[in-house]
Amino acid sequence: MSDSDGQERTEDATPRRLEQAREKGQVPRSRELASVAVLVSGAVGLMWFGDGLSKALGQIMIAMFSLTREDIFDLDRLFVIIFDAIVHILLPLALVLIFLFFAAFIGAAGVGGVRFSTQAAMPKFSKMNPISGIKRMFGMQSWVELIKSILKVGLVGSVACYLIYSSLEDFFQLSIEVFPANYFHALDILLNFVLLICCSLLIVVAIDVPFQIWNFNQQLKMTKQEIKDEYKDSEGKPEVKGRIRMLQREMAQRRMMADVPQADVVITNPEHFSVALRYDPKLDSAPVVIAKGGDHLALKIREVANKHNIDIVPAAPLARAIYYTTELEQQIPDGLFVAVAQVLAYVFQLKEYRKGKGKKPTLSKAATDIPEELRH
Repeated sequence: MSDSDGQERTEDATPRRLEQAREKGQVPRSRELASVAVLVSGAVGLMWFGDGLSKALGQIMIAMFSLTREDIFDLDRLFVIIFDAIVHILLPLALVLIFLFFAAFIGAAGVGGVRFSTQAAMPKFSKMNPISGIKRMFGMQSWVELIKSILKVGLVGSVACYLIYSSLEDFFQLSIEVFPANYFHALDILLNFVLLICCSLLIVVAIDVPFQIWNFNQQLKMTKQEIKDEYKDSEGKPEVKGRIRMLQREMAQRRMMADVPQADVVITNPEHFSVALRYDPKLDSAPVVIAKGGDHLALKIREVANKHNIDIVPAAPLARAIYYTTELEQQIPDGLFVAVAQVLAYVFQLKEYRKGKGKKPTLSKAATDIPEELRH
């Protein structure tokens, strides 16, 4: 549901929404942190490696201003001199650049981490829409950037004025120092100024980082309807899930009814429950429940049993106990062994009686003697 539907985005983003945003390359970023990290690291790098870099530059200048006429008109020798100059400057310059590279990488990944997204790299024609551009110009983000820019200018200007005022004695000292002492003294003052001014921008970073995280979370906030829709998409619509469960039950019932002809006996609570048991001494260490059901399903089990000449034995307490304590394809509990054994013995004797052997059997009372903990 869109904003036009009247719902406010009051709910925090769900984990799925956050993951989708990360896949699109949408993570909180602080440009202030990245730029200040480069500036501060650049100042520190110059303080650490500036001596070597300045010496290399000095050697290059001496070499370039000491060229003879023969050096200038001898291209081979001129190329050798240029190559030597590049070699001398390469190492100290590489140290500074590598230091800046790691600083830039850490500063950029400091908020939001490292994410690679092809979707973020794809061109978006919506960004070329002039109307959208005008909206962005007067949006909240633009006002925040304007305020940050004013704050940075004011902060840098204030710190610079303070440093100049506090260093007036050093400036006067430069006028009476001799070369090259005044030259190196001026460089020290300049580097300290650059470092302290860059460090002052950490105040802006301390404000910008929490704001960017808060703004990112605000942009990803969801309406209650969006959360409901997402839940439906991830978990499935209730009516679809209900339909699937119904089909699964029907398939399970069909498989169960197909197993009823393999039963040795069906025990019933004549009106409500039916339980079909199989016992094959070669396969089973105890009788196994292959079908069970209540009400209409119990009636269907009895119909299938009658159709396949499977004996149906009414034993209400035993039928209820097996129905509630044993799942399909599971063996009956130990406490029901005696009662079920009496039923199976009764069925075996009944089959013999039908063949004209022996007297008509009666079901032992032990078939309904159910332990108290198994009664239902």
